[in-house]
Amino acid sequence: MPQAVHSSAPSRLDTRPRTPQTKSMRHIYMQFDFGRDEEKAQLARHKLETWKQAFRLDKKLLYNFERATDGAPAAEPVAAKPDKPKAKGKAKAKDEPEAPTSNETVKLLLRLGFSNHEKLSEQRWVDRIPTEEPFVAASPKVLKLGDADFADTEKQFEELNQGGWDRRDARR
Repeated sequence: MPQAVHSSAPSRLDTRPRTPQTKSMRHIYMQFDFGRDEEKAQLARHKLETWKQAFRLDKKLLYNFERATDGAPAAEPVAAKPDKPKAKGKAKAKDEPEAPTSNETVKLLLRLGFSNHEKLSEQRWVDRIPTEEPFVAASPKVLKLGDADFADTEKQFEELNQGGWDRRDARR
């Protein structure tokens, strides 16, 4: 009686072994340095959220904020002196204190992840984002796969993303 040969891998006589249908997408990173201007950073966050909803870019446009403290104490807000009201019906004097200057620098790290068949959309976003208002003054830097700082930037993005929504932008 012939003995059956048992192997750990099933043999495929009529088909080739399967390869994954999805390939890993290449990413493009953009760095923006807002310095100590928290207001512009929040304006940029708002604009990114608007684009994500309007153009359905939920997984294609991801961002993280990095805040670094320089060690100096934060400046205290200066309260404005109340003025006497002149007359009713005229414009009121503002009693709001000036916005305090923060002692932490704010950097935005943005990742675009479009699939291969969306190259035109990807290029349009790469061209558009650095030219929009809150991003122009933040010294935009675009990093693609062959660039020298790409691996460091990718690692930095993943480290910032570890904490999820809580660490991404605590100022919401």
